[in-house]
Formats: sequence, structure tokens, C-alpha cells
Amino acid sequence: MLYHLLFRLRGVVVGFNVFRYITFRTAFAALTALMISFILGPWLIERMRKIKLGQYIREEGPKSHQVKAGTPTMGGILINVAIIIPTILWADILNPYIWIVLFVTASYAAIGFVDDYRKLAKKQNLGLTAKEKFGAQFVVALFAALAIAYLPMLKNNYSTAITFPFIKNVALNLGILYIPFVMVVLVGASNAVNLTDGLDGLAIGSTLIAAVTYTVLTYAAGHARIADYLRIAWVPQTGELAVFCGAMVGASLGFLWFNAHPAEIFMGDVGSLALGGSIGCLAVMIKQEILLVLVGGLFVLEAMSVILQVASFKITGRRIFKMSPLHHHFELAGWKETKVVVRFWIIAIIFAMISLATLKLR
Repeated sequence: MLYHLLFRLRGVVVGFNVFRYITFRTAFAALTALMISFILGPWLIERMRKIKLGQYIREEGPKSHQVKAGTPTMGGILINVAIIIPTILWADILNPYIWIVLFVTASYAAIGFVDDYRKLAKKQNLGLTAKEKFGAQFVVALFAALAIAYLPMLKNNYSTAITFPFIKNVALNLGILYIPFVMVVLVGASNAVNLTDGLDGLAIGSTLIAAVTYTVLTYAAGHARIADYLRIAWVPQTGELAVFCGAMVGASLGFLWFNAHPAEIFMGDVGSLALGGSIGCLAVMIKQEILLVLVGGLFVLEAMSVILQVASFKITGRRIFKMSPLHHHFELAGWKETKVVVRFWIIAIIFAMISLATLKLR
């Protein structure tokens, strides 16, 4: 919005010419998101305390978490506001990719909101049923997949194709199968972040790392010369998604301020589902779906720990981990919560660096 208003005045105010640069608007989107978080954060926390919207802690979880009972939750509302408003202000609102990622973010946030609200209303850790939650997520993912693959203004050489890290100038066209593939990516990413959200600062810190990585990847994918130099898929118009990533970086930093141990507020499903969905959507739109496994490597490890735990128990009657997701295993192994979080952040950073390194590997 500001981009269209202020860039038109470049003939009157010479300095306004900077609004044409994605890098400039990305930085200001991040700063705007950070300011929104700092301004609205204390108010939201106090509001949640007054109306007693506190987190319910499941009894089967680590005993050390019982002291967190009653901590304000649904802080994802703040995260989403801090992402959406700066994106609308600083991005090119005529860019269809911007509206697709905002649609996914807002829709998954709405699903998470309903889930959180039901948990609070029932005063137990039971919100939407698995059928309701996954059903809603897959419907949203279906609309997003169809838009990305078949909207006329988004047609390109990779509309229904996927690319592979390490293998340059090779794309696999999935045709109609691309639609269910995208749906699995979006729903999988959304729930992987949701599973990671179990310790103070863990999910939002890991999201911050992924958002910084995608700021680089989206800018490169949307820049013809850079994409050609790196031999990655050039997807016209996706460079504008860097502005969205910038807003996500700022919102993540701002929320981490309040979510760091001991957390003053939790993000809830309204935050984790939206963040995961948006990360998955970014990967799909820049045709780096496979690379998402590396960028979000920590989220993958957390999700796989749950899958393996359930499968092992059903097949053998034994558990692989002391508790899943993976971060709880290390808690029960004697690690302090802060040590688990920082070490998992380090793992996320390593995955991010490997992901960026693949851009130069041929």
C-alpha cells in the first residue's frame, strides 16, 4: 500500500525512489512488524490475563511444565497481525503471490484460533478433532495449490514442477499430481511447526531462522540474473515475497521478546499453524519444496520423532524416545529447558546454512 502511494511521488520527492527496491521494503517490513509486536505485546498479555485465557498443561507432559499452567496463550494473534499489516503496507499489493501467502497464513491462523478457543472453553487440551483440523487445512491447501499451479497470471515454466537441491537445471513436472503434493507440503509444514511449539522460544526462534533463510531464497528466485547465476528456478514476481519474509522476521523477533524463557505468553495453534503454513507456502511458490526438508530440518526432526514413536509403539509395543516430540525426550533425559532450546536453535541454524550452501553446489 505504502509502496504504491509513496513510489508515485518519486518525481516530487527524490528520496522516494528507494521504495522501488525490494530490499528496502523488506527491511522496513521487518522494522514495522517489530514495532507492532513491541507496542501491542504488553497490551495483549495483560488483556489475556484479565480474561483468564491461560494455557492448559496436559498431565502426561513433563512435570516441570506444570508451573506454566495459566500462562496467557493465543499469542499467535499478535504474530499474525505483525506479519499481515506490514506486508500489506510495504509489499506490492498487486502481486498475486502476496495474496496467496496471506490467504494461507490467515486461513491457518483462523483454524488455529478455533482450536485454541475450544481448548480454553473446555479447559482441557482437546480442541478440534483430527478430522476437523486436517480437513480444514487440506481445503485451504487445495485452494492455494490450484491458484499457484493454474492462475493464468502465474503461469511459468515451473507451474506444476518441482526442483531438487544439488541437481541444477532439472525439474520434474508432476502435472495434476502437483496439487496433492502441494497440499501435503502445506499441511505437513503447518503441523511440524505446531509439534515444535512445546518449549519457551523454541518454535518462534526456529521460525525466525527459517524466515531469514527464505528472505534470501525468495529474493534469489524472483531475480532473473541471480537465479540464472545460481542455476535455480526463476519464478517471476516471487521476489516480492521477501517483503513478507521480512515481516515474518520482525514478527518472530518481537514475539520472541515475550516468549523467551520464562514465557510471558504462548503462541498457541493460532500462531504455529499459521507460521508453518506460510513457510510451506513460500517453499512451494519459489519451487524449493524439496529444499524445505533442509530449511525446516528441525521441524522435520520433531515431526518424525512423533511419527516414529507412534509407529514403534503400535508395531512393537515399545517407545523409541522417553517422550515425543523430540524436545521432550531431552528434557526427560535431564537437559534444562533453556539448554534444549538453544541447542535446537543451533541445529536449525546448521540446517539453514546447509540450505543456503546448496545454492552454490552444482
